[in-house]
Amino acid sequence: MLLRQSPDLRWSDVTDERLYLRRREFLQAAGATVAGAAGMLALADAAGAQTGTPLPGVVKGPFSTDEPLTPWDDVTTYNNFWEFGSDKGDPAKHAGQLKTRPWTVAVDGHVARGGEFSVDDLVKPYQLEERIYRLRCVEGWSMVIPWVGFPLASLLKRVEPTGKGKFVEFTTLHDPGQMPGQRRRAFDHGILGGSGGVLDWPYVEGLRLDEAMHPLTILAVGLYGRVLPNQNGAPIRLVVPWKYGFKSIKSIVRIRLVDKQPRGSWEKSQPSEYGFYSNVNPEVDHPRWSQGRERRIGEFFKRRTLMFNGYADQVASLYTGLDLRRNY
Repeated sequence: MLLRQSPDLRWSDVTDERLYLRRREFLQAAGATVAGAAGMLALADAAGAQTGTPLPGVVKGPFSTDEPLTPWDDVTTYNNFWEFGSDKGDPAKHAGQLKTRPWTVAVDGHVARGGEFSVDDLVKPYQLEERIYRLRCVEGWSMVIPWVGFPLASLLKRVEPTGKGKFVEFTTLHDPGQMPGQRRRAFDHGILGGSGGVLDWPYVEGLRLDEAMHPLTILAVGLYGRVLPNQNGAPIRLVVPWKYGFKSIKSIVRIRLVDKQPRGSWEKSQPSEYGFYSNVNPEVDHPRWSQGRERRIGEFFKRRTLMFNGYADQVASLYTGLDLRRNY
């Protein structure tokens, strides 16, 4: 795919290298058989998540868009994942070293049945669904991705919130040995306008509890029917389709119900540019560029950005009476 240069799209933002991930399936090479999604996820570490190991038993989920899908090669090589570098191609180049097994996720805070779960035990009770969602990044590019996962609400109900938690805080793995981007200062890449700031590792994001419980919000363990590649947030990540992409935190190790509004890593670093809500809103511009239009990866011409990324019918009622300009 070739993207022509434009004033708001630098050649350095376009990934030249393509990682062709469609190798022979691990199960064929090993002659193995597995029952259940959790077992297949466990094999992914031996296979290497980037082989695109198929996930069994995935069903079509609700809320999917019928827009054309962004190709696998673009979805898996053009990423924001600062733990592996600030360039869009860095995650695909460097994330292969991330070990996704063993992997535990702590679910705690104001819950009655919290604890630490292996990622396979965390996923095991749920039917995996394919949800074809739009992804809109704050920089102005977008994709359409067939995620595989399950509603976050199902997990939260399982751990029984006590009623004291009003927000959900998520935390990414902090391991500079595996994640070279965590060893670098953000301003070294010229991203923060020379402010001299750094991202506050580990990466943290948050949602209101009603946002987290909304049926559109999912925890994803795959895309395109395959195990989630490392560069896309393996082994488990959040997907909140009506918010800008940085809210959908990757490689989660902790989910915590808290009584106070969490401050995300980008919100801490640049509060004037990255707010807590970060709902896709074409009427509220980023301080350095318009949010009114976007470029779908694979297309040359820009398209109009939709309010709440096109999910207004489902989520607008969450923000009744809230000033969306002040609460950006």
